[in-house]
Amino acid sequence: MENENIENLFDSLKGTFDIEEPREGHQQRFLEKLQTSQGVVSIQKKKKSWWKPLSIAASVVLLCAVGVGFFNSAPTRDEQVAEISQEVSQTQFYFASLIEEQVKELENESTPETRRIIDDTMIQLQRLETNYKTLEQDLLNGGNSKLILSAMITNFQTRIDLLANVLDQIENIKTLKNQNDANYTI
Repeated sequence: MENENIENLFDSLKGTFDIEEPREGHQQRFLEKLQTSQGVVSIQKKKKSWWKPLSIAASVVLLCAVGVGFFNSAPTRDEQVAEISQEVSQTQFYFASLIEEQVKELENESTPETRRIIDDTMIQLQRLETNYKTLEQDLLNGGNSKLILSAMITNFQTRIDLLANVLDQIENIKTLKNQNDANYTI
């Protein structure tokens, strides 16, 4: 019988119940009213949280900047040449390391007698390097690739031959100096 009374009560109140969600901050407002009614005064004020939206905005800006930098990074000239021909890239690495080794050897042989020839050689190497960069650009612009690749290899060989000739000349200068010094020693 008691269950029937409760069911009748709920049936009669059907549609009058408040089923809406409370507004945001409801619990905080309720606790403040409760503390006020009990005579407790809260001196804590609600803090404005400005750093959260700011940090989210900063994160979005940072991700956008990294994305733009990553996707818009242009490949270097060497990477572009390697895309055209892998053999050119390997040949360039081989010749460049050989030339670098010979240049170090040349600089180690520097003396007052050989300084002028070494300086002239370095100027010639710089000119050849400039010509090589021009050939690379021509290759990237779509020129006759076989002809340009041949010219690039010839450029490397010319640099190596130049360095070898200069090293031979330095050896000759050292030999002549040693002979002259031997003739003048007592």
